[in-house]
Amino acid sequence: MVQKSRNGGVYPGPAAEKKLKVGFVGLDPGAPDSSRDGALLIAGSESSKRGSILSKPRSGVSGSGKPPKRNAFYRKLQNFLYNVLERPRGWAFIYHAYVFLLVFSCLVLSVFSTIDEYQNSSEGALYILEIVTIVVFGVEYFVRIWAAGCCCRYRGWRGRLKFARKPFCVIDIMVLIASIAVLAAGSQGNVFATSALRSLRFLQILRMIRMDRRGGTWKLLGSVVYAHSKELITAWYIGFLCLILASFLVYLAEKGENEHFDTYADALWWGLITLTTIGYGDKYPQTWNGRLLAATFTLIGVSFFALPAGILGSGFALKVQEQHRQKHFEKRRNPAAGLIQAAWRFYATNLSRTDLHSTWQYYERTVTVPMYRLKKLISRAVALCCDSCRAQV
Repeated sequence: MVQKSRNGGVYPGPAAEKKLKVGFVGLDPGAPDSSRDGALLIAGSESSKRGSILSKPRSGVSGSGKPPKRNAFYRKLQNFLYNVLERPRGWAFIYHAYVFLLVFSCLVLSVFSTIDEYQNSSEGALYILEIVTIVVFGVEYFVRIWAAGCCCRYRGWRGRLKFARKPFCVIDIMVLIASIAVLAAGSQGNVFATSALRSLRFLQILRMIRMDRRGGTWKLLGSVVYAHSKELITAWYIGFLCLILASFLVYLAEKGENEHFDTYADALWWGLITLTTIGYGDKYPQTWNGRLLAATFTLIGVSFFALPAGILGSGFALKVQEQHRQKHFEKRRNPAAGLIQAAWRFYATNLSRTDLHSTWQYYERTVTVPMYRLKKLISRAVALCCDSCRAQV
């Protein structure tokens, strides 16, 4: 017999309760990141109709058959490789550490190959290491393109093309093509080989940029500069005014008496090197008027040129503290979501509630064991625990 609730819903009979099951996505410890949306999943004959209490029925999908094991293994492998390459955690960093050492070794051998004393010994090792690097990067690039299909926005050939247009993927293919060109030119042994090795070798520096695949360092730097943009602009503006004013006055004082200040461009070069505290010593004032002007503007200008370093340092410290607070908040998000969902189950399926004007009838129809039926069991368990505690005392 079908029982109606006071909330306008319909409760299932005993036979229907055994076939239906309710679960919440995102609360399981092993749930993937892509499924942590807090949706209510319904297993059973109704699972093919709806995916959650907020979704619409899906037409043309039958839930009678199970997906083949081959497709399940295919998706599982895709998700695993995508997480290892794009979102590494735990032991997945071992592979990225290996790639970093490989790239760093190529960079060190490239430096030693430009020294005459170590050129012969380093070029042979560099040639072998470049072949290994090309094979590793080539396989990794195609695996990344294939594994990106686990995301909805990168499925199909259009999605793969969208993934391949990402900046770091473009850098990967550029470095791969440049490395192949360097090896092909170096194996020929002609005049073009030497020039190609020298001109294309700088592209190996791009391999160090690809180490940060998610761009966390660049995002952090950009957020700090944007947050303190007004302070930075003010410091740079006043420093620039001090630079052009000091250069012009020193140029007027030294013109005609000092051969190092024949043009205003020479004075600007002196002002930039002096106010940034580099001090090459190739240009310096020789008259007393020029020296007094240089000392005065140096004391003023150096302080403003040093301000951006302090502003960025304090901005980085504040940003790191904010990230730590955000991580602490994310750790408490899933338990809080579970508590809210459990409270809503009890609230929506409680027969003693008479103040509810509307609720999800479908939700009440598919709940396996309503919370109001577990109330007696919970009270009995609490009573038994109290009795056992009293007996021990």
